[in-house]
Amino acid sequence: MTSTIDTAALHDWISRLAVAVKEKREWLTELDSAIGDADHGANMARGMAAVVEKISSGAPETIDELLKGVGMTLVSSVGGASGPLYGTFFLRMGAAAGAVSTLDAAGLTAALRAGLDGIVARGKPEAGDKTMYDAMAPAVEALDSALAEGDDLGTALAAAADAAAAGRDATLPLVARKGRASYLGERSAGHLDPGAASTTFLFETLASAAQSAEG
Repeated sequence: MTSTIDTAALHDWISRLAVAVKEKREWLTELDSAIGDADHGANMARGMAAVVEKISSGAPETIDELLKGVGMTLVSSVGGASGPLYGTFFLRMGAAAGAVSTLDAAGLTAALRAGLDGIVARGKPEAGDKTMYDAMAPAVEALDSALAEGDDLGTALAAAADAAAAGRDATLPLVARKGRASYLGERSAGHLDPGAASTTFLFETLASAAQSAEG
């Protein structure tokens, strides 16, 4: 059982996320080609490659340094809405975490919620808008609920990943109310939201990194 996560595990998380985005680049682009600019996969893969180069060269020692570096790199290297949104998520996460090398479960949850709040402040999404929020908000809620029920951090993060995937899948029938996809109106229904898809990778890789650190 694990109750904390440290800088090394979060570094591993970011590396795993970069691998997942690279492996699923074409799928993310395919999703985005149906309702967006067909560049989400390419943008995210490029941004995460830049992130890995950044954090590998500097080897941040504290969690805020790590996550703020991730956020700033994404803002500067990812085009479209994804860069500012994901960048804000990691910047707010880092600010909430603080200059520490380890977070307990409550601290990690608070940091993730701060990241979610940053996305809400920037993009003003609501549930059902067919955006990354539809995967991220359920994931953070699931993490909070699992921890409140007494689950260890690894188990709770797995529940968060499952909730993110369910939220992603729930965007399929939705009509988009935000972003470029909203221009399509009813034609946006029947397609997964690419932002919700990449958000699911975020929580899946966080869960796997935590479980690997535990092992």
